[in-house]
Amino acid sequence: MGAEVSDLEAGRWSIDPVHSEITFTIRHLMTTVRGSFLDFGGEVVIGADPLDSTARAEIRMGSIDTRSAERDEHVRSADFLDVRRHPVMTFTGTGIERAAVGRRARSPRYHLDGELTIKDVTRPVRLLTEFHGVGADPWGGTRAGFTATAAISRRDFGIEFNVPLQGDRVMLGDEITIGLEIQAVLATADTPA
Repeated sequence: MGAEVSDLEAGRWSIDPVHSEITFTIRHLMTTVRGSFLDFGGEVVIGADPLDSTARAEIRMGSIDTRSAERDEHVRSADFLDVRRHPVMTFTGTGIERAAVGRRARSPRYHLDGELTIKDVTRPVRLLTEFHGVGADPWGGTRAGFTATAAISRRDFGIEFNVPLQGDRVMLGDEITIGLEIQAVLATADTPA
């Protein structure tokens, strides 16, 4: 049947930022703009019952990359993320449950509920998460793989900037779709806390 979260060893698993990514998309005019955050970290603490686990992450807002230096500087400004006053976005998991969706999913799916804080505004968010398994890596460690997605309203976090267009349209959509590809490494006795 594939990997199950019961395969995860209890303990602290650190996100490996070199082998993970945080991406997002937003509607811009008639197309979609994609971007990512390059500086982030966090951990998952797996409980004896994996559904009692916790997660937390921090993302440095100034590390945004949309493949356009001019656009990135605008998004870092007070019009959008205001990274000078709010340099970090955080996520804290509050609960996990098996998801009853995706009969054709190749991996087990779970809902990871949590609180996302952007610009000192905290809102609940639900990540649809797939667990891809656990195994040894070439460096003597143990790794687990996850994919997660969520959609948020940027207005919910006070990010209201827009440009009106002809016919009651605006340049930017409100919904931001977030995508996570996470490799987490099990902490060992000699891993710094």
